[in-house]
Amino acid sequence: MENLLDNYHQMLVRVDALCRGIQDALSGRITCSEGCSSCCTAITLFPVEAAALNAALEALPEDQQEAIRRHVAEQAEGERCPLLEHHRCLLYAARPIICRTHGLPIIYNEGNERKTDCCPLNTIEGESVSGSVIIDLDRLNTLLVAVNALYLSHVDREDLPERLTIAEALKVKS
Repeated sequence: MENLLDNYHQMLVRVDALCRGIQDALSGRITCSEGCSSCCTAITLFPVEAAALNAALEALPEDQQEAIRRHVAEQAEGERCPLLEHHRCLLYAARPIICRTHGLPIIYNEGNERKTDCCPLNTIEGESVSGSVIIDLDRLNTLLVAVNALYLSHVDREDLPERLTIAEALKVKS
């Protein structure tokens, strides 16, 4: 399974580098970091993201896997991310792309309009910033869709839904 996730993991490396570059360029004005959970809501994942998250969970010792699955099952129906415990992600190193980019300045299309957004807790709200420190969310999502399509073309699973909850990704019975 790991080889099937290589493209996704390469994408994560690049997204992490992009996010680090933005945080460095905005030198201390970005408050988002591990432990900040303001944006952490229940999300759905593409199958490639779900497989990567599940692979990260399965790489942990059995007791940790079971504790995380139990926690996710207890939190699965809430509005907050079921991987949150005490404002920390239980699988932070394997968090999906949207979680890695939350809070950073983004630009995206809404209808025929280009819009920007950024976490209001960051000190750049309302400030004009260079295009080099803004994530083009549409471009990033297009790449993620392509990586997911490539992943799906190599797995023999016709029963996979288009999106999965975190509980479904981690094979948690709620």
